[in-house]
Amino acid sequence: MCAVAEAAPGCAQGPAMALAFCGDEGNSTAYNVDHGVLNNGCFVDALNVVPHVFLLFITFPILFIGWGSQSSKVHIHHSTWLHFPGHNLRWILTFILLFVLVCEIAEGIVSDGVSESRHLHLYMPAGMAFLAAITSVVYYHNIETSNFPKLLIALLFYWTLAFITKTIKFVKFCDNGVGFSQLRFCLTGLLVILYGMLLAVEINVIRVRRYVFFKTPKEVKPPEDLQDLGVRFLQPFVNLLSKGTYWWMNTFIKTAHKKPIDLKTIGKLPIAMRALTNYIRLNEAFEAQKNRRSSSPQGSRSIWRALCCAFGRPLLLSSTFRILADLLGFAGPLCISGIVHNVGKGNNTIRPQTKIIGVFFISSQEFLSNAYVLAVLLFFALLLQRTFLQASYYVAIETGINLRGAIQTKIYNKIMQLSTSNMSMGEMTAGQICNLVAIDTNQLMWFFFLCPNLWAMPVQIIVGVLLLYYLLGISALIGAAVIIVLAPVQYFVATKLSQAQRSTLEYSNERLKKTNEMLRGIKLLKLYAWEHIFHSSVEETRQKEMTSLKSFALYTSISIFMNAAIPIAAVLITFVVHAHLTRKADFSPSVAFASISLFHILVSPLFLLSSVVRSTVKALVSVQKLSEFLSSEEIGEEHDKSSELRSGDNHSKYQAVITNGFFTWTPEGPPALSNIDIRIPQGQLTMIVGQVGCGKSSLLLAILGEMQKISGNIFWSSCTSDSETGEDVSPEKESPVDTEFRKRGSVAYASQKPWLLNATVEENITFESPFNKQRYKAVIDACSLQPDIDILPHGDQTQIGERGINLSGGQRQRISVARALYQQTNVVFLDDPFSALDIHLSDHLMQEGILKMLREDKRTIVLVTHKLQYLPHADWIIAMKDGNIQREGTLKDIQKSETELFEHWKTLMNRQDQELEKETIIESKTVLERTNLRRTMYSREALLKDDEEDEEEVTESDDEDNLSSVLHQRAKMPWSACGKYLSAAGILLLPLLVLSQLLKHTIMVAIDYCLALWTSDALSEKTELQLKNCSSYQDFNHSRYSKVFSILCCLGIVLCLVTSIAVEWTGLKVTKKLHSSLLNKIILAPMRFFETTPLGSILNRFSADCNTIDQHIPATLECLSRSTLLCVSALAVISYVTPMFLIALVPLAIMCYFIQKYFRVASRDLQQLDDSTQLPLLSHFSETVEGLTTIRAFRYEAKFRQKLLEYTDSNNIASLFLTAANRWLEVRMEYIGACVVLIAAVTSITSCLYNELSSGLVGLGLTYALMVSNYLNWMVRNLADMEIQLGAVKRINGLLKTEAENYEGLLSSSQIPQNWPDRGEIQIQNLSVRYDSNLKPVLKHVNAHISPGQKIGICGRTGSGKSSFSLAFFRMVDTFEGRIIIDGIDIAKLPLQTLRSRLSIILQDPILFSGTIRFNLDPEKKCTDSMLWEALEIAQLKHVVKALPGGLDAIVTEGGENFSQGQRQLFCLARAFVRKTSIFIMDEATASIDMATENILQKVVMTAFADRTVVTIAHRVHTILNADLVIVMKRGVILEYDKPEVLLEQEDSVFASFVQADK
Repeated sequence: MCAVAEAAPGCAQGPAMALAFCGDEGNSTAYNVDHGVLNNGCFVDALNVVPHVFLLFITFPILFIGWGSQSSKVHIHHSTWLHFPGHNLRWILTFILLFVLVCEIAEGIVSDGVSESRHLHLYMPAGMAFLAAITSVVYYHNIETSNFPKLLIALLFYWTLAFITKTIKFVKFCDNGVGFSQLRFCLTGLLVILYGMLLAVEINVIRVRRYVFFKTPKEVKPPEDLQDLGVRFLQPFVNLLSKGTYWWMNTFIKTAHKKPIDLKTIGKLPIAMRALTNYIRLNEAFEAQKNRRSSSPQGSRSIWRALCCAFGRPLLLSSTFRILADLLGFAGPLCISGIVHNVGKGNNTIRPQTKIIGVFFISSQEFLSNAYVLAVLLFFALLLQRTFLQASYYVAIETGINLRGAIQTKIYNKIMQLSTSNMSMGEMTAGQICNLVAIDTNQLMWFFFLCPNLWAMPVQIIVGVLLLYYLLGISALIGAAVIIVLAPVQYFVATKLSQAQRSTLEYSNERLKKTNEMLRGIKLLKLYAWEHIFHSSVEETRQKEMTSLKSFALYTSISIFMNAAIPIAAVLITFVVHAHLTRKADFSPSVAFASISLFHILVSPLFLLSSVVRSTVKALVSVQKLSEFLSSEEIGEEHDKSSELRSGDNHSKYQAVITNGFFTWTPEGPPALSNIDIRIPQGQLTMIVGQVGCGKSSLLLAILGEMQKISGNIFWSSCTSDSETGEDVSPEKESPVDTEFRKRGSVAYASQKPWLLNATVEENITFESPFNKQRYKAVIDACSLQPDIDILPHGDQTQIGERGINLSGGQRQRISVARALYQQTNVVFLDDPFSALDIHLSDHLMQEGILKMLREDKRTIVLVTHKLQYLPHADWIIAMKDGNIQREGTLKDIQKSETELFEHWKTLMNRQDQELEKETIIESKTVLERTNLRRTMYSREALLKDDEEDEEEVTESDDEDNLSSVLHQRAKMPWSACGKYLSAAGILLLPLLVLSQLLKHTIMVAIDYCLALWTSDALSEKTELQLKNCSSYQDFNHSRYSKVFSILCCLGIVLCLVTSIAVEWTGLKVTKKLHSSLLNKIILAPMRFFETTPLGSILNRFSADCNTIDQHIPATLECLSRSTLLCVSALAVISYVTPMFLIALVPLAIMCYFIQKYFRVASRDLQQLDDSTQLPLLSHFSETVEGLTTIRAFRYEAKFRQKLLEYTDSNNIASLFLTAANRWLEVRMEYIGACVVLIAAVTSITSCLYNELSSGLVGLGLTYALMVSNYLNWMVRNLADMEIQLGAVKRINGLLKTEAENYEGLLSSSQIPQNWPDRGEIQIQNLSVRYDSNLKPVLKHVNAHISPGQKIGICGRTGSGKSSFSLAFFRMVDTFEGRIIIDGIDIAKLPLQTLRSRLSIILQDPILFSGTIRFNLDPEKKCTDSMLWEALEIAQLKHVVKALPGGLDAIVTEGGENFSQGQRQLFCLARAFVRKTSIFIMDEATASIDMATENILQKVVMTAFADRTVVTIAHRVHTILNADLVIVMKRGVILEYDKPEVLLEQEDSVFASFVQADK
């Protein structure tokens, strides 16, 4: 130490300004040690260097040697971030310490600037302390991550020494009378406190961890999450610096650039963020609310209370961060004002008069009047402000995501307990529930995200207005008044905007509904030549949608315009008033540019206000909906009476008994089932039979407890053990509902409408049960599923359900039945399992499945069926009629007591009263039989792959170079799609768009430049007059400047309007063009296209992609162009003001480029992941709602809840990573922005002081530099958004390349007779047909001649080409050889529209459209009412329709859901009768009608169509026994072709064997 002190005087002999530790004034009191060494200021400062040097010497070797060798070995995970006590406090104190030290360094330099020589001791110790503080925290971090606390002893010594030396310095200052007026005194005092606190933190670590001075150190494990290597979301665990800058995301974002991000990459959620944790927290809050307000029902107020109770604390933290950030935001304008003001005065620091202990001291006021100091302070303020702002965003979004997960789980648990009647009676549709999950939970999440603004915005506005008043006086209030008065206008526009959006949404939902119906029924539309009707109907709705889109665009452009124009107007009014009214006022650059910055700050909260208010309103509505939903009726509320059957009971041989039961769907409504007294024998086969709509399915649901019981009792046998369900129902886990149902075990239930999961075939069959290969094989065989599975592209691992492959009705049904057969439950309920199966499949299923697998196992089976030929197998029969039990007993009982009923059954069975001949003719199963399906499947898979490849853009391969090209593609912007989008705007709009934007930004720069000149001239004139001591300052002529300024401002405002309108107009034009061309392409596409493209994928183009193009791209485009041009113009202005800035710009630009490049790739992957994880979650909800009865029958609630938690967590982790990635980008961009401000400030101050740059231009440069930091991240975020959104344009363009069907014919309309075909004669000559040119033929060389009026029956096994035969008449398939001649005209020469409109067909699947019955029968509006009634009478529907309100104008819901399957089929028949065509084709049209109704129909068809040619493709062979001719087909070839009588006489005929089997 003495060496330093002694060496210092030696330097004094050097030149005048040489560096010396104690300065080199010869007579300096700095070397005076007369009053003792400690009273020498320089010595005390030297003493202060000691601790820092000590720390640096000790820690550097440990840091470099220890961790250099170790870092590669230490696995970052299990040892990571075990926080020592006081961890966060230590980081906060270190940050404050670093800031104070920077101030100390600056203070030393500034105070030293006034003396003749340099005194190193004023700032060198502070510099060393700065280095030591950084080293201390790096050292600490390394010790913490390797969990080696013993090494902390070095820091203990350091803090002690630093605290002692600083205290000595502080005491000496006090002794020498240095007081609070001197800045150095304050800083030293602060440092003493900080070092003292850090020392306390260090001692606390010893106290808690006992690593030294104690015998037994405390062993601590890292948090549970970090021991799980699957957790990769580290935000909660990292240190404060990494938390604030998202440093831990670096490796993640780098790897994203190397390989795409998937769910495996992002890992699991930390425990505290999992849906279950948050649900428990929310539920506790709900329960607390319930207990508090037990008297009042659960309303929306108590939901709000519960939400605040559960998630309020993080919101408070977020709001605090937000308010701090907003207050720090005002540092910008204030520092600009100070810098410009000081530069204007030549930066002359007032010469300090105070000289104590041989050196000068300065006050804080003198310190802050230095422009460079202000520049550095501004830099720090910006860094802090941006960090706080991003922290606020992050905390709010994280809270919102946690809240969403909790509410979704809450909703799901409620769904599990919903009463079925709520669903079926339409009080709560699946759509409403899905909306609650998809929309309302997100509204609440957004509300929580925007929530901090509610408190922060008023603070920001009040402070902003006060500062403006301080700067400009009364004229500021006028400017602020302009902004505030226009805020309600903005709010009005925002409400109009949301109204327009709502009406757009309604129309687009209607359009999608129509499009969906059109696509689902596309086969029917093409066969009936009705495409144009539906096309125009969709177009009509689109027109309405476009009208509301126009108003949406208008209000959007007004909103954009107001955002841009309000600050200009406010600035214009303020400055003109300020210049002209207040003559004596200060009109300098410092005031002007600070005010401009303040106006910019003021506008943002007012703009946000409208969206925050809107979000609040939406959240209120959502909570209202949520409260209604949560208070809706639950199942099993009155089922507590259901008791068990005791073994001693006389009922003990029965599985379930209902006595005197009355059941209803709605509490108010009439009973759907009355006087129900039934017994279901245990271990036997019970069949329930009856006509369509007599309540058979309702009876099953009543037994399962799904219907509301008015009176009566349900008893269940208690022998069903819970172990069968495969799940452990422990009492703690049970909800109250479960305990009520304890009486009933798991029931394997196959509903009438097959319910499939969105999973593989195998998962659908095993349905969460353990896999047993032998049993699985047996079930597959019993349900004849093997051939279908062989055809599927991935066998039984093929995904079925929403995404991928839609199976035929029969296959869906068989999978549903297979699920029930596979389960190991004692009870099996099958609801009409044969309805969609042909006779062979039905027989096989009955014999192998129901009789062999179930009955022989002594399982209790309840079977609802229309197939009366199986009655002899029944041990017990329940016959129903009109919601009552007509009769129950064995077949013999009924034969004796109800002879009439028995005879009726016998005639329907078409057989003698004898046991069923059990031999069914088993033909050799051919693989070819299902080629039809296979073709569809493979091509569909291929198309799916295309779709995925399209998203990836390149197929992947193992080659390195190929992988690199993939990554290159991922990093590239889709410029081609951008070009397509803009080119669709047309030749006029595009130049207008570009020019108006460029012109607007040029004008904006001109306005500010004009202001800079104006204020600079005003200031320089004022200064000159002051120098001349003149008092005639008011002569400065403002009018010349104010005129130019006003003109420019008005021009700017007009251009703002032009650009905002141009962008939205472009958007409208593009969206109109793309949708209409897409619709035209799709509707004319060949049927093959619809068979090979998943419906969902086409619908997505119309829904999500069109919505993106309608509403999102124009706004993103506007935002992107604005932020980019603002950044460019700002950088141009700064470079113009100080060309030196360009040198520093290069490295910053390179950094920016790499940050955005890495971010865009990661952001896109995460965005896609966020979207793709949302789909399974939503489909799980809709799946659950649809299959609620099945899930509850199986008792699988717990398993499905577990699944939900997994889906929710994977969606939330994707959302959290996306948020963290956005914050990562923004923090970096904001820091680069802060660097831009610092560099711009330093260069402009320097050039102003030395190169005579006017202070107005300095203000201009700095104002623009502040803007850069605001707009940089917007630019990159919008670029990333634009990239994702342009994907929609790309996908739609992909579909626009579809080839259309050839609708033109060789014959013109005049050449075709008006009433063709009038006779109905069909000649088929050597016909060969295939589905696509690259597929095998499905009909080979078929020849047939059908005379006018003949009735033809076609039969054959599944896949024999029967349906292809019928499609060939309509040219729906590719006829590559031969021809069909109808009434002398070759159909290949006819225009498609004409051909299809002159023939009629009824398809196997009944398709009804939403609308009226009249529209369904006759959409072309060609028939009179009497013709429609006649058709309904023929179809046995007249009485049904008569009973409906409105008759023919009664409403049909979507898909005809308000009619039973059989009735829908009958409507389709009626629809075909209405078209009085001479040729009529029925394609397995009576598959889902009970036999009685079918027999009536057969007769009617024979009479009503006596003079028409009818071709029937038979499902049940007996339906074509009365035909004139029968064609038997096999593998696309006609096997037999003759009269049915002739064929039946031939013993070896295939037809005869079919008839035999059908008995």
